[in-house]
Amino acid sequence: MTTTNFPECLSITLASEGGLSTERTDPGNWTGGKIGKGTLKGTKYGISAAAFPTLDIHNLTLDDIKPIYRQKYWDEIGGDALPAGFDLATFDYAVNSGPARALRDAQNVTGAAADSRYGPITRARAANAGVKEIQALCARRLSFMKSLAIWKTYGKGWSARVAKIEAKAVAMYLRAVPGADVKTTLTDEAAKAEKTAGTLQKTGAAIAVSASGGVGTGAALPAEPNLLVLGGVMVVGLVIAGVLVAKARREKERAAAYREVMAP
Repeated sequence: MTTTNFPECLSITLASEGGLSTERTDPGNWTGGKIGKGTLKGTKYGISAAAFPTLDIHNLTLDDIKPIYRQKYWDEIGGDALPAGFDLATFDYAVNSGPARALRDAQNVTGAAADSRYGPITRARAANAGVKEIQALCARRLSFMKSLAIWKTYGKGWSARVAKIEAKAVAMYLRAVPGADVKTTLTDEAAKAEKTAGTLQKTGAAIAVSASGGVGTGAALPAEPNLLVLGGVMVVGLVIAGVLVAKARREKERAAAYREVMAP
């Protein structure tokens, strides 16, 4: 357990949040939480008009936001009592999607009752959270993000952020474990992600070729194919291939993030 990680976790999160954004297509920038609802005040340092509709977002300073982050996000997830690394993964998730959702998924991956309430049972369950739990939490986070209507607009940046947070959280956890071989473990995680990416890429490519009618494979079409059935099979095959290729890109991002965090 640690009680000193808040400054480091906040610094890492703020590196992804940036300055003032008043993008109209982001529902978080509106005081009503929906595009066009309320006033367009924007988001600054990750503090959004949707979450804090009464704040003067435009004039927020770093000194203004530190107590907000501690009270509204860090303390809500029990950050001081979470293991190093797992605290970062949960905190960054909370900032993006709300502490209730982040804590619920943190409870899910640690085996605690998923009630979004931090208490002694959650604390006890989370005490043993390590690499696998960090990775599982980040996977759940990304899955939730993909379900959002604005994924097409922000998905690329979100995916990269979650990959970096995962790698940094794993590195933070390992550095807090006495005797852990940090570099070797991070190298292994990068290699596993790279291997998975290669497998997914090859499988996706093979399915795409097959769905396109076996071009280049020597496969022959039936003498009298049912065009409706054939068309449906092709569409399904191409969709599956697309999903696999997207997953391959995600694994490549993870591999790159693990390699990056190894750099001095």
